[in-house]
Parts: sequence; C-alpha cells; structure tokens
Amino acid sequence: MKIPSFSLIKALLCATVASLVMVGGVSRADPEDLPDIGSPAQAMLTLEDEYQIGRMIVRGLRDQDQILEDPEVTEYIRSLGYKLSSQAHDGAQRFNFFMVRDNSINAFALPGGFIGVNTGLLLKTQTESELAGVLAHEIAHVTQRHIARSIAAQSRSSLVSTAAMLAAILVGAAAGGGDAAMAGVAAAQSLAIQQQISFTRANESEADRVGLGLLARSGFDPNGMPSFFETMSRLAGTSEMNIPEMLRTHPVSTTRIAETKERAAQLDVTPTPQSVSYALTRERLRVLSTPAGEDPRAYYAATINNEPDATPAQVYGQGLAMMMAGQPAKAVSIFERLRSADPTILQYHTALGQAQLQAGEGKASLQTLKRARELFPRNVAVTIRYAETLMQTGDSKQAHEILLDLFNTVPPTPEQAKLTAQAANAAGDVADSYFYMSEYHILSGDLLLAVNQLQLALSVPKITEVQRARFEARLDEIQQALPKRAFRRPIEASNGGRRAN
Repeated sequence: MKIPSFSLIKALLCATVASLVMVGGVSRADPEDLPDIGSPAQAMLTLEDEYQIGRMIVRGLRDQDQILEDPEVTEYIRSLGYKLSSQAHDGAQRFNFFMVRDNSINAFALPGGFIGVNTGLLLKTQTESELAGVLAHEIAHVTQRHIARSIAAQSRSSLVSTAAMLAAILVGAAAGGGDAAMAGVAAAQSLAIQQQISFTRANESEADRVGLGLLARSGFDPNGMPSFFETMSRLAGTSEMNIPEMLRTHPVSTTRIAETKERAAQLDVTPTPQSVSYALTRERLRVLSTPAGEDPRAYYAATINNEPDATPAQVYGQGLAMMMAGQPAKAVSIFERLRSADPTILQYHTALGQAQLQAGEGKASLQTLKRARELFPRNVAVTIRYAETLMQTGDSKQAHEILLDLFNTVPPTPEQAKLTAQAANAAGDVADSYFYMSEYHILSGDLLLAVNQLQLALSVPKITEVQRARFEARLDEIQQALPKRAFRRPIEASNGGRRAN
C-alpha cells in the first residue's frame, strides 16, 4: 500500500482544523457580540472588522510604494468615487479611493470600503463613464458585503471539501493506488473551485446590477459599464499570459455583456458632459507611469503632429513630459498658454506653479499658486502644491498654517498628514510635528507608533495648555481603540524633544 506523504496529510489536517475553528467560532459566538440586525455575513465580520482588515492591506501597499501619492490624481479619483458612492443606500459604509502604481488593467475592492484602481485601467478607458462603470461595480461589491459573504460561504463549504479530500486520500490508500487517491483529491478540489466560481458569478451579476443603478443616479452613461466589458473581452488573448488581471478576478462573458447592455438600455438617463479632469488625469497618469529609462516626450512627439490640432489634455501631458525630462522652462510657456485659455481649470494652475518652481522661478511659483488658492479655496491639490512651494522657498510657517486650515476641514491622506508634520517641524513647532506624525501613523494603521509620537509631543517643553489637552485627548482615544491584549502602558519618551521624522 502506498502511503500519502506526511506533509500532505498534515496540510490537509491543518486545513480541516482551521475550518473547524472558523465554523466553531461562528456557532459559539456570544449573542452580545453579534450585530442587532444583519445578514450571516455581518455575524462573521462587522463593518469595523472589515475596515481594520482593509486598512492593514492598504498599509502594506503603501509600505511597498504601490500607492500613487499625487495630489491632482488622488483628488480626481476620490471626487469621482464619492460622487458615485453618495448614491449608495448604505450610510454606515465608509469609502476610500486610491490609485495603484501598476500598468496592468485591474481594479479591486478591499474590506472596509477601500477601492483601488490601477493606472493601467484608467489609461485603458476611453470615456469617463467607462471609468465610472468600473468604480460603480467595485462600490457595489462593498455595499453588498460580498467579501464578508464570501468568507461566510467558505466557512460552510471548506470543511466539507477538505473532509472530501481526506476521505479520497484514505480511500485511495486503502485501495492500494496513489492514482486513485490523487484522482479523488482532484475531484474534491474541482467541487470546491466550482462552488467558488458559482458564488463569484453571482456576486459579479449583483455588482453589475447595483453598479448600473449607481451610474444612472450619478448622471453617467450606464452604457459605460458594458462598453468597458467589451474592451476587456477584446483584450483577452488565447494565451493565459495575455489575459488582463481584471479578467481573472472579474470574468467577462458574452452573456454578462448582453445582460448589462439590456439593463443599461432600460435606464432612462441623460448623461452629464464628461469632465475636463478625466482627460487631464489620463494624461497626467500617462506621464507619471512612464517606465524607467523611457522618455515621456516620445509619446507626445508621435501623437501631436501639430500643436494647434492637439486637445488641451494632450498639450497638458506634453508639458508634464517636458517637466519630467528636465525642461521646466518649456513647460512653463505651455502651461501659461493653457491657463490663459481657460483659467477655470485648476490643474493648469498647479502644473504651472510646479514648472516655475522647478525652473528656479520661486517668486513666480508663489504668485501662481497664491492666485490659484484664491480661485479654488481649500482645494487639496492647490493647497498641497502651494505648501510645497512655500517650504522650498523658506516660509514653512505659512505652509504649516495653510495645511492646518485645510485639514481641519478635509481629512488628509497619510502622506498629506506627514507633509503637515514636516511643515510644522521646519517651522520649529516640534510638538505639532509629533502630533501630525501620530495622525500619519493612525491613518496608516499603526496605533502603537501613533501613541509613541503623542508621548513625544507631550514631553516637549513649554507646550501650551491647549496643545496638552488636545494631545492627551487623542492619546486617550487611541489607547481605548487598542486591542485589550495590546501593551497599554504609556511609552517612555526618554528622547525628549527629538524631532519627528
């Protein structure tokens, strides 16, 4: 008799134990810990649980420098995402939209409402409604709790499939044939895979239906969704290596395309005009995602034969390409023409300010961005670019002040909180520098480091009573949020007034 390897049996037994723990954990749950109202999926994971899981994943992406931190791009994708998610009938769900540094075609929803879009996907869309269709689909995955429901479904099915694999091995071994055992394992695995595929298809269909409703209510053309599905279908090559990543996680079939087309045709919508920001963001991403060693100017040299015939977005991209290639003076003249032609477009102002600063025209950059801040008060991208110029021209105090004014109203991203800490540090406000580094760590999901920074802030000599009260209140809030098993004792701040970094 051929005995299966110990490692295989051990792996299968571990899987069985894990399944038993998962299922047992649900069945023995204390009623006090369960939501008052909700589905079995909510009993598995609360919205707060999902948020913490999603935040940990995003932190990992950020640690690997996978998240694109560009104020103009971030502002656009967030604005588009919030426009769609505001139409979802789930006020308890939080959303966070971000761009991923990846030229492959993909978008994904994480637990907790974190939705990532690869640069490659945005560049592959042809209209804003196509991009909105992708985001609406991912938002629907979140509002319908598909991840939590998937975990609940797997907790019910994994024990059965794992037991079937164990039984197949034992039956095959008793019959004296390793082939029989492996055939049984293959059959059991196929059963589990088919169950998962079926569940995924159901999720995809529901996300399509709900997403189309979000598109229509937000004023986008619902045909954008099936239109992008058709693009994905055309991109699918015969070789598995050519299949876009999105098709692996969001399989598209002719049936699915036909169904979304039919549903879209039933929605009576007069789409709003496509925003200028969509076209500008595509060109900005095209330049920012240029592979190392390649010249971004080459694309525009081949695309723009005669500048008067080019679109404003293409000219904008050409200017950005010149900046990246070390020709800021030429970029300045391009952005000045664009701004003069249409001063209502904030991206022209910020790009001009950046180009002027890069060209060594610090005073002109300050004037450009100060004017932009007057035209677009408390706009995140404008404020960030103005603060960066102020810091580089030696006025970190004002940079700190305008960032505080902005982020007392608009929640910052982790990188924006870090910039505020750097501005405070450069301005000599060490305590506030520690405080905003603590906010950076909170947003990044590292509460223990946030506690450390607040302890350092409290140790700074001569802090005001207002600062002390604010720091202590925030410290209290974080310590209450730490898991009970976490180390709660205040962290010693033996290094006193050392500056945050």
